[in-house]
Order: sequence, then structure tokens, then C-alpha cells
Amino acid sequence: MKNIYGLKGNFVYTQDFGKFKIEENKIIIIENGIIKGIYNELPFHYKDIKVIDYKDKLIIPGFVDLHLHAPQFPNMGLGVDKELIPWLNCYTFPEESKYSDLKYAERVYRLLIKELWNVGTTRCCVFSTIHKDSTKLLFDLFNESGLGAYVGKVNMDRECPDVLIEDTIQSLKETELIAKEYINKYSLVKPIITPRFVPSCSFEMLKGLGEIAEKYDLPVQSHLCENTNEIEFVKTLEPESKNYSDVYYKANLFRENKTIMAHCIWLNENEIELLSKSKVFVAHCPTSNLNLSSGIAPIRKLIEKGINVGLASDISGGHTLSMPEVIVSSAQVSNLKWLYSNKTDEKLSTAELFYLATKGGGKFFGKVGSFEEGYEFDALVIDDMALNINNNLSLEERVQKFLYKGKEKNIIERYVRGNVVKEPKI
Repeated sequence: MKNIYGLKGNFVYTQDFGKFKIEENKIIIIENGIIKGIYNELPFHYKDIKVIDYKDKLIIPGFVDLHLHAPQFPNMGLGVDKELIPWLNCYTFPEESKYSDLKYAERVYRLLIKELWNVGTTRCCVFSTIHKDSTKLLFDLFNESGLGAYVGKVNMDRECPDVLIEDTIQSLKETELIAKEYINKYSLVKPIITPRFVPSCSFEMLKGLGEIAEKYDLPVQSHLCENTNEIEFVKTLEPESKNYSDVYYKANLFRENKTIMAHCIWLNENEIELLSKSKVFVAHCPTSNLNLSSGIAPIRKLIEKGINVGLASDISGGHTLSMPEVIVSSAQVSNLKWLYSNKTDEKLSTAELFYLATKGGGKFFGKVGSFEEGYEFDALVIDDMALNINNNLSLEERVQKFLYKGKEKNIIERYVRGNVVKEPKI
């Protein structure tokens, strides 16, 4: 049975990297969650459908967060004066050890999902912990919420506290059981293979995860070249590999258009070529990279090399789930990179960063993150009237103003695959 309706308002999105597409006072037609087109007037063959008129409000694609750690939600704002490895040992691992307790896990995960809804994130890629049962709970809670997500059980069999270290065979077995149970269970919430990173995963573990990914055609997410000390540690752990990226590649974890690597700050030229050839996505995490003193990722260079890039909160290295705040941080670090390159590394514009936070990351989910025909309708309706002291702003300027000065209260409606998503229960 067809579900067809229309929305009227001011649509702002990006078809192409770096260029806003403006559809002022237009009507968009949605059929079974898919965009049929944007029109000046309601076409005759749609004359009997319901049209919701949002007047002068902004309608933008929902935000996509390509990398976050669900169990670290309670830790946001803690330990951000440390570097990566000390931060993991002092804050991250102790917190993640708590998720064998399902009551604790449910409380945290419900609060996390509500906050994702609150800040306008409609799709995300999520790390859980090593714990099978609380990972399954996270799948179920995301499905209940109506938001879209890839959820991954974390794998670790070395270089972590005893309370979190796994038996390799058992970890692989549990990962495969989750994959089989959830691969077709929900339409918007799917499994993703999730080795934490090379330091905490033996090559046997990585290779086994690559086999599961291949067997079930699953996507993959992990971390890469975040911190210089981490890179040196990988060299001692995997001396037979050419570099950090090569470890994942040899384990068959670089899956074409199906792998996300977070950070990628310190890639060498060979690694950049390998990521480009393998069609690996990069999750740019500027707030985390700043907080943990990791560095500034060469985002424009990666894009120019043909690598797909999206933005990510990376909580709790990152201190916020808000993708507008991540956009602002991305702009600021890009400004610094431009300055310290003697103005040769071109700054990322608002339109380019908006693209990365919507269509750029949305590509990982398919046709998501734009209002082009055939795309899934993920959208935010923005009431920005209180932000606009100057009423003569263009729609582009209004979007920029919302990104820099807007609050969650400005988002008055959220759509995922054509359905209104109401505030999740806690």
C-alpha cells in the first residue's frame, strides 16, 4: 500500500560537494519514504495527497554521524587533557567494563539515543562494547527509536584490561551470532564488524572478522592513524606489515564502499593511495582530534584523492554529539590548517562541510543525505525565526546561522525514511 504525502517549505541541501542547492517555497513529494521530486506547484496526479505546509521554515537533510562510541556517553567532557592511550586506560576501558550489566547499559543507551534525536542526528555508525547481550539491547533500542544505525560489537583480544580481553574464538563466534540474528531483523538498524583497532586485536582476530564480513557482506568500522604513539605501537605489534593501513588490508577489512576508518590524521602517501584504491570511507572527528591532541586531518587532500569523507562526533573523545558543533570545529581546524600551510591548503567552506555532514556520510547508508529524486527522505525542519534579527538573510545564510548559533529547540520535526520520529523514551 502506497504512503504518499508532500511537504512545503524552504529546502536547502547539497547535490554536489561545496555547492548548496536551494529550493525556496517548494513542495517535495514522498512515496513510501522515497523522494519522488521537488515541485513549484503540486502536480495534477498528486492533487489529492496531503501536503504539510511548513511556511517559511528551513528543511534540511538529517545529520549523519559516521563514528561514535555508545558506552562512552557518560564520559563526555572527561579526560580531554590526555592523549589517546592514557585516556583509553584511565577513562574508556573502565567505563566500558560496566556494560555486562544490562540495567546500566539500558539506562545509558536510552539517554544516548534521546540525545542523538535531540541534536538532529538521523543516522549513525556506533561502537558498543565487547558484551554480546548489551550490544543486542542497543540494536533493539535503536530500532524502537526510529533512527537509523549501524551497530557493532567491539572485538579485543590483546593490549587491554583483563576484564575486557576476549578469547579470540569466542569473540568471533559471538560476532557471527549477532550478524546472523540482526542482518535482516530490522530495516534501519544493521550490524557492522567492529575491531576496536589494531593494537587491541591480534591478526588472527582481524582475519577472522574479515572472513565474517565477507561471508555476510557486512560493513566494517575501526580506527586508523589517530595518534603518533599509536602508530609506533602498531609497528612493534605488526612488524611484517608495511604500515598501519596494511594490517587491515591484509585482513580483508578494507571492503569497497563498506569500510569506515575514523581519524586518518597521520596517513602517509602510500596509505592514502591504498584507501583511495580500496574505496574506504574516512570519518573526520575534529572535536576528538583536538581534545586528545591527536592532530589535524588532511581532509581536503583526502577528498581530492577520491576518498569519501563524512563527519563524526567520536564521543567521548569528542565532547558533543551535535553535528552542527562538529561542522564548526571542522571549519575552525581547516582555518588553522590553511594558515599554517602558508595559505596553500584551501579552507573548507560551510557548503562543503554541510555536504560532509549529510550526503558525504549518508553515502555509507545508500541514497541518504540529499533531497534528490530516489533518495530516502531523512530531514530536519528548522524554525530559525528567533535567530534572525536581520530578516534579509538568504537561505544559505540562514543555514549557516543555524549551524553556528542554533540550538536543539530550533529543530521542530525529524524524519527518517519518510517517517516522523518522535522523542524517544528514556
